[in-house]
Amino acid sequence: MKYVALLSGGKDSCFNLLHCQKNGHELVAAASLGPGPGKEELDSFMYQTVGQDAIHFVARALGVPLYRRVITGSAVEQGSEYGARSKLGKEASGVQGDETEDLYELLASVKATHPDIQGVSVGAILSNYQRVRVEHVCSRLGLTPLAYLWQRDQAELLNEMVEARMEAILIKVAGIGLTPKHLGKTLAQMQPHLTKLNALYGSHVCGEGGEYESLTLDCPLFRHRIQLNDVETVIHSDNAFATVAYLRIKDADLIPKEFQNNDFLTVPPLLEERFQSVQDALQAEPHTNGSELPPAPGLEVNTVPDIGCSSSRVGDWVSVCNVQRQVPETEKEISLEDEVEECFAILQEHLDQYQLKISNCTNINIFISSIDLFTRINVVYGKYFGSSPPSRACVAVDLPHPVRVRLDCTAFFEPTPSARQALHVQGLSYWAPANIGPYSQAIVADERITISGQIGLIPKSLTLPSPSSLATEFSLSSQHVSRVTGGLRNGWEGLTQSATYFLDDAKNIGIVRKGHKLLNLLDSPTLFVSVKALPKNALIEKQVLLHTGRRKVEDDEGEIEIQTAQSTLHRSETIGKGSRVYYEILNFEHGSLLCGIVFGKGNDESHLKSQLSIALEAEAVLSARVFHQPKALHFLTTAISHFKFPVALVPSRAISSINDDGWDYAFHIMGVEVAKK
Repeated sequence: MKYVALLSGGKDSCFNLLHCQKNGHELVAAASLGPGPGKEELDSFMYQTVGQDAIHFVARALGVPLYRRVITGSAVEQGSEYGARSKLGKEASGVQGDETEDLYELLASVKATHPDIQGVSVGAILSNYQRVRVEHVCSRLGLTPLAYLWQRDQAELLNEMVEARMEAILIKVAGIGLTPKHLGKTLAQMQPHLTKLNALYGSHVCGEGGEYESLTLDCPLFRHRIQLNDVETVIHSDNAFATVAYLRIKDADLIPKEFQNNDFLTVPPLLEERFQSVQDALQAEPHTNGSELPPAPGLEVNTVPDIGCSSSRVGDWVSVCNVQRQVPETEKEISLEDEVEECFAILQEHLDQYQLKISNCTNINIFISSIDLFTRINVVYGKYFGSSPPSRACVAVDLPHPVRVRLDCTAFFEPTPSARQALHVQGLSYWAPANIGPYSQAIVADERITISGQIGLIPKSLTLPSPSSLATEFSLSSQHVSRVTGGLRNGWEGLTQSATYFLDDAKNIGIVRKGHKLLNLLDSPTLFVSVKALPKNALIEKQVLLHTGRRKVEDDEGEIEIQTAQSTLHRSETIGKGSRVYYEILNFEHGSLLCGIVFGKGNDESHLKSQLSIALEAEAVLSARVFHQPKALHFLTTAISHFKFPVALVPSRAISSINDDGWDYAFHIMGVEVAKK
C-alpha cells in the first residue's frame, strides 16, 4: 500500500521505513509535528520535538514531500484510553485541545493531497500511550498503522539497526549515565555503553524511557547522506542525576550517495523457538486433512426448548447469556442487520437492570449460523463501540433456524477509570495480528484477563499460512496468546483459567491436543470443540481466559489487601446410571472457584446435578457456557432450568477433553473471586 511516514528524524521512525519497504509498501510522503517559531523543545507526551531544525533534510534525503504542522495542543487526556468507548449515533472523535488532534489535522491534510494513501509508518516500540493515540487518528481517517518495531526486543532491535548500516547519532541525552559528551556519537559507537547502562540501571537501550533521542544521518532508503557542518550543544538542565542536553543543528548539507541496498535488514522469524519446535513436532505427526463433518441434524425453531435470555450479577460482574432474536409464533423474516440490532437491544435491556452500558462489556462471544455472514454482522457490531472495545470470539455453529446470531457477554462495574484496561493494537507488525475490527486483543478487569479468540494469522499480512497447515496455525494462535499476555504483564506472572480450542474439523482434535500438551499447559481446564466454521476459514481458533494470580484478601482488621496466590486444578470422574461425568475445576487456595469445565455423556440428570454441586461447592458462579451436541439439548434444558446462574447454549459437532473424545456436553463455568479472610 502507499503510505505516509510519521517522521521525527530519529532512528525508530527511519528504521521502520526499511521494514515498510521490505513488506512491499510504497513511501509517498512524510509528515512531522514540531514546536512553533522560536521554540526548540516542547514537553510533549506524544512527539519528539528536538531535531526539528534538521527534519527537512531527512525528508529531502528520502526524496519525498514533507508536510509539517505546529503543535498547538497539550496532553489534555493522559489516560490509557483516548476518545469515547461508545460511538452510537456519532462518529468517533478526539479530545478538544489535545495534542493528538494536531496529528489528526496533519494527516487529514496529507490524505487530502494524496487520497491514495492507505497506511502510516509509525516507529513506536513500547509506548502504549503513543500507539493508542496514533491508532485512534488512523481509524478516524481510514488509515492502517504500519508499526514493524512494535514490542520488539530492544537489544535485538538496536543491533539490527547497526547491522542494517543505519547511521544515527544521539541528538539529546536525558538519562543516567549519559552526558553531553555522548551527543553526536553514532548508535554503533554507543551500543556497548547503552548495553552497560541497561545492565547497571535497567535503562532502555533504544531510549524508550526517554533516556535519549536520535537523528538519522543515513540509511539504505536515503538518496543523500546528511552531513552536519555546524552544531551547538545546549544544556537544558544540569543536575547530579542526569543532565538534559541536546544538539542544535546550525548548518547541514545533503551529500549525494550511491544506491544502498537493503540486504542487511534482519526480519524476525515468524515463530519463536518454542513455538517453532511445536510446529515441527506436529508436522511430523501422521495426519490427514479430513473432510468437513456432516452438518448436525436440523433443529426447527418450534422444536427447540427456549431457555431465553438471562442475566445475573455477582460482585462487580454481570453476565448476560443466550441473547438472540425473539422469533414470533408466526415467523417474520427480518434482515440480518435488524437481527444484530435486536440482539444488542436485548443485551442493553438486561444491562440496564444493573445501570451498565454496552461499553462496560469486557468480553462478547458471537455465535453465527454461517461464516459467510461474518462481514455483514461485523459492520453492524462495530457501530456500538469506539475506543477500547471488549475482547471477542466469533465462530459459526448450527443455530436453530431462523436464528442467525446468538451472543453472550460479561460486563464489569468500574470503580475507577483505570479499573478496566484494554489492549487494542491495530497496526500491522511482526508481533501479533492487528485487531482492525471492533474488538480488543484483551481486556483486564478485577485481575481477570479475557483474550480474544486467536486464529493463526501471519501478523505482518493478516493472512493465513499458504498452503494451509494446522501445525502452523496452531503454533501461531498459541504464540499470539503468549505475546498478547506479555504485552499486558505488569509485575505479575499470571495463570491460565481455561483454554478453549475451536476447530472446523473434529478429525483435527488429536493433533491440537498433542500441541497443547507440548506447550505444557496441563494445569488449567481445557476444552476442544468442533464447530461449523471459523473466521477466514481458519482451521483453529484459540480462546484463553487468564488471571493475574493476585487476589483480594480481607485482613484481621477488615482491610482489603492484594496477595499473590497459588491455584490448584482438581480432576474427578464418576459413573452414573448410563451416564459419565468428568470435571476439571481450577481453584485458588481455600477453595475459591476460578473456572471449571464439567464434561458429560448420557442423560442422568441427578448424576449431573450432584457432580456440579460437588465441583462448584456452592461458590459464586457468574455464568456457564454449555457446549452441546444436538441430542443432548432437551435433557440439558431440563437440567439447567434449576440453575441460578445464566447459561449460554453453544451447539457443537464434537466435544473433547484433554484425554477423551465423544462427550455429549461440556459446561464451561466462570466463578468470581471475592475477598476472604
